[in-house]
Amino acid sequence: MRITLSMAGFVKQVTSVILKADILLFVLDARAPDETRNSRVERIIADNGKGLIFVINKSDLVDRKSLTEISRLLSPCVFISASEKRGIGLLRERILIEASRQKVKRGDILVGVLGYPNVGKSSLINVLSTRNAAPASNVAGTTRSVRTIRSRGGITLIDTPGVIPSDDKDEAKLASIGSVDFTKVKDPEAVFFELLAAHPGIIERFYGVDV
Repeated sequence: MRITLSMAGFVKQVTSVILKADILLFVLDARAPDETRNSRVERIIADNGKGLIFVINKSDLVDRKSLTEISRLLSPCVFISASEKRGIGLLRERILIEASRQKVKRGDILVGVLGYPNVGKSSLINVLSTRNAAPASNVAGTTRSVRTIRSRGGITLIDTPGVIPSDDKDEAKLASIGSVDFTKVKDPEAVFFELLAAHPGIIERFYGVDV
């Protein structure tokens, strides 16, 4: 299910989480870091003086050169694979560093987890909390409400629904990053050909055919 809010509703929900949290984790898909960013959310975080960590999930699916390029653009960032449980220790360390910079008392760190649908927020929370505390699925929109989950090391996580602002109408982008179920796309053929144009040769390489 795709969760779409009006821009006002989107800003209200995101801002409420940002105001509660000491540190924000913005989860991005390593395969599409630019497409899964949201500059408006980043500005709200900065305007409220909160710590921000870019968490680059699914980093096991891209090459080292791509990861190096991402690290040059985003700081601070931590590369993880929630499915492979890689990079989680480094992320905990980064959270503690940011908590110290924000002068947050250890044992009382509130961390908000933000991001587009299907970037792996719930999977990350389950790994950090070492239990299946958040519903995880490869179907966009599984998390439906804001909830708090206690993690190890005095960290409390705020799980949030993956929300798409109503002014984001780029169906090709949303379909390519899995933020909208492809069966719900209004014009799947147009999106398909747009994705082909953006990634020439991908079908041929995958299936070993000439198109």
